[in-house]
Amino acid sequence: MTLAAKKITFIGAGNMASAIFKGMLANGYPADHITATAPDEKALLALRHELGIHTTTDNVAAIADAEVVVLAVKPQIMKAVCAELREQAVKTRPLFISVAAGLHASTLNDWLGGEQAIVRCMPNTPSLVKTGASGLFALPSVSPEQQSFTDQLLSGIGIVEWVVEESLLDVVTAISGSGPAYFFMVFEMMEKAAIELGMPAEAARRLILQTGLGAVRMAQETGDEFEQLKRNVMSPKGTTERAIHTFEEEGIEALFLKAMKACADRAVEMSQEMGK
Repeated sequence: MTLAAKKITFIGAGNMASAIFKGMLANGYPADHITATAPDEKALLALRHELGIHTTTDNVAAIADAEVVVLAVKPQIMKAVCAELREQAVKTRPLFISVAAGLHASTLNDWLGGEQAIVRCMPNTPSLVKTGASGLFALPSVSPEQQSFTDQLLSGIGIVEWVVEESLLDVVTAISGSGPAYFFMVFEMMEKAAIELGMPAEAARRLILQTGLGAVRMAQETGDEFEQLKRNVMSPKGTTERAIHTFEEEGIEALFLKAMKACADRAVEMSQEMGK
């Protein structure tokens, strides 16, 4: 692990923050360099006992000597949290990494007093099982060293992809942020169809999950285009071809585009609503 042991504070200790700092600890990051804050002292006590990290309910004190601050509170309360941190942030100017959905880096920069080094991260729920896919965007004020640290930090819970335009994080939202729900919906529909066709529910679930896992692994290990992988399963006039043609005839490609565009559009709307 080449990740430098910087003092890092997590403002918020919910699921996503926990996934990140547990990933750090699993990779050998020193627990005494990590601080987590939350309003619930009982929950913090449990974290302190379980992981050996520092905890506090005092956000301002927590960032006083932090080199990196991960903002992991709900977007609806972020403005108030930033107002609380603003004076200290202007004094020490740590690297801020935000995992809050829908809040532009420029908005956070304004709320934190300006001229801050801010990385905005769009993670997804599989990060909780260390198979996440995160989109990252950095303001020009973020140094190459800070960007490298962020890259390594988030790599502890999955893969990372940097985008050069912040607007592309809305597309990341439509791909990987919301994407797990698309796959779960497909699994759900396959399960219902299998049961309707007479398959016992538990057997259907096992077959569906293993098929999904196998398809992903084939795509990763072969490196083949998705179109080619699909064709490899389709024999002329066979069963798979008939199924795929049925999907195509029903307009599934246009429907997917429409759904993902709706997702990205909603991400833009949320940014506008929460940035006020």
